[in-house]
Amino acid sequence: MKIWGRANSINVMKVLWCADECGLKYDRENVGLQFGGNDQKWYLDMNPNGVVPTIDDGGRIIWESNSCVRYLAARYAAGTLWPNDPGQRSEADRWMDWQLSTLSEAMRVIFWGLVRTPPEKRDMAAIKKAAADAGKLWGRLDQKLAGRQYVAGGHLTMGDIPVGCFVHRWYALDVERPDLKNVKAWYERLKARPAYAKHVMPPLT
Repeated sequence: MKIWGRANSINVMKVLWCADECGLKYDRENVGLQFGGNDQKWYLDMNPNGVVPTIDDGGRIIWESNSCVRYLAARYAAGTLWPNDPGQRSEADRWMDWQLSTLSEAMRVIFWGLVRTPPEKRDMAAIKKAAADAGKLWGRLDQKLAGRQYVAGGHLTMGDIPVGCFVHRWYALDVERPDLKNVKAWYERLKARPAYAKHVMPPLT
């Protein structure tokens, strides 16, 4: 298996964390931002969007990070990361979709504003508003985590992976946060997982 993408991309983090949870061996090649390559024909032939990550699993090409996580979970971790029960699997699926459709934009504004924008160019009003919006969104997850260990029930599933990558940024970034005891407890459980610590928790860049 080969995975293309730079390790500090949150979308690549999802796939690396998932691959390690599945116990897979893989080679990773840096692509994107300062490494370039993602605008080259060889890469666009695999991934027409020119973004990271892209997976080659024995000739099967997969792109879009959440789709990559679903593929790896279904193929290599059926019954655990990929719940066999359709109802539980739908819970994992909906939190993956929620990350894309609802949470991602507010978190993007905060991250890019505080990490990848020089201090003198930051739009602090926009960052503060995004933090307030994100706090309300994390509150929705906090309610659903009441009485459960992970987003889809009692064990880690693919549903925890995309949102779990973002929750580290939520706690690592210098913003005001509401006190969400269930989200914080879930985050602490994720931090105890070696693959999460390795791929998701390095310093933000």
